[in-house]
Amino acid sequence: MKNSILILFASALSALFCLDCFMFPESEISGKFKTKKTKLQITESNNFAVVELFTSEGCSSCPPADNLMAKLQTETKDKNIYLIAYHVDYWDRLGWKDQFSSNEFTKRQEKYQDWLNLQVMYTPQFIINGTSEFAGYDEKALYAKVSEALKTNETGNLILNSNTVKDSMQIDFKANEIMNSSLFVAVIQKDATSKVKRGENKGSTLHHVQIVRQLKSFPLTKTEGRITMLKPSDLNNFEIIGFIQNNATGKILAISKINLK
Repeated sequence: MKNSILILFASALSALFCLDCFMFPESEISGKFKTKKTKLQITESNNFAVVELFTSEGCSSCPPADNLMAKLQTETKDKNIYLIAYHVDYWDRLGWKDQFSSNEFTKRQEKYQDWLNLQVMYTPQFIINGTSEFAGYDEKALYAKVSEALKTNETGNLILNSNTVKDSMQIDFKANEIMNSSLFVAVIQKDATSKVKRGENKGSTLHHVQIVRQLKSFPLTKTEGRITMLKPSDLNNFEIIGFIQNNATGKILAISKINLK
């Protein structure tokens, strides 16, 4: 009797399985739940996208955002997409001090909190062209916002040139947008690796790209001038990114880059 019940139960399960396969083929099921592959829409124009990431080695949610920025860097070489990663310092007190962190970068994120009227400050956070923000793990939003920024016509113009003098760099700039705006110049380390020994990412080896190592800013009162910054020890692994930003709204109006050699 028991064997008959087991056989009947097995037959019922087999029938249900066949019915399920017929009604919901594997291709249809996978199609419903599989996310669409993100794709960047790049047009041939002078428009630009500035991608700023606020991150920290002490934040367990940040490595995926760092990896996403590295992926974007690989896919967008020689395009008008500028990647900038700021390592904030408010995670440093929780067991691991990020070697790239600075309170200056935390203050910049606080400024965005004011500009974008945000209730909280968090990591990882992406900001595009100074006007929109979203969580750093959202790949779909990143590609959509970058594609959208590349379709927006900008009239600002910034030209940068650099000259190395001993342990310093002299950076000359020319701009056409100076009313109620500031010039930011960042010395960027293209990539680095860290082994985290404590904190939320304990035991992890983290890879970073486009790390801000120096940042200078000042209100623009003239269309051209010169600033001096410290020369990095390995010029081949650094670049300079400069941009003009509206003081009232945070919108980035113009940007330029120098590859150091």
